[in-house]
Amino acid sequence: MIILPLEWFPLNKPSAGDYFHMAYNVITPFLLLKLIERSPKTLPRSVVYVSIIIFVMGASIHLVGDSVNHRLIFSGYQHHLSVRENPIIKNLKPETLIDSFELLYYYDEYLGHSMWYIPFFLILFIYFTGCFTPIKEESRMPLAALLLMGPSSLYYWYLVTEGQIFILYIFTFFAMMALVMHQKRKGLVLDSNGLFLFYSFIITLVLIGAWVVWLWNDKILRKKYPGVIYIPEPWAFYTLHLSNLHSAKEGF
Repeated sequence: MIILPLEWFPLNKPSAGDYFHMAYNVITPFLLLKLIERSPKTLPRSVVYVSIIIFVMGASIHLVGDSVNHRLIFSGYQHHLSVRENPIIKNLKPETLIDSFELLYYYDEYLGHSMWYIPFFLILFIYFTGCFTPIKEESRMPLAALLLMGPSSLYYWYLVTEGQIFILYIFTFFAMMALVMHQKRKGLVLDSNGLFLFYSFIITLVLIGAWVVWLWNDKILRKKYPGVIYIPEPWAFYTLHLSNLHSAKEGF
């Protein structure tokens, strides 16, 4: 939306971001299958296949909801407000149309995210359980892995913040920590793949903490995220603080 603006594409057709998301929905399940095939510990094949199917369904639901949502933002929808509080939504007639937009929001932000991320983190954790070795020399990351750790952490940061799945992420991270301590008693250490995933999760937690501290006193975002766990979505921050600036630059 920033690099390839929606104005470059007909609003009744998929944008570049939509096509990238379609590619993600094909490539990522394939990579997850290859990942779980390499793990010495795995789930029954039927469970793996059902998990992948649920993942694809959830990501596809999100694709549709996200595509419509981005076009609403282009039309003036403000992501930092609830559906009914949005100026372009609250005056719709008949009012039953508002219920339809709330249903779309539910499919996108709740059902789609749950079906997408729960199988994703489950497969990651199962793969992680097989990333232990008794040979300490194998517990070293190559330079390429160190260079990729930053992008990997940013990816997980975006999934957690935009997907609002901090509880799922933190429980997965705690399970990984518990497993590391348990395996250490057996004389096993993480191999390079396990270290890459574990350190990526640690850096992700640091990034989330920095994000929350930075926006801690934002009263408008506080209103949208009133719960105990305050983690604003990047798109809410964008529509609140950056969309007008971006539009002004385009006009200039």
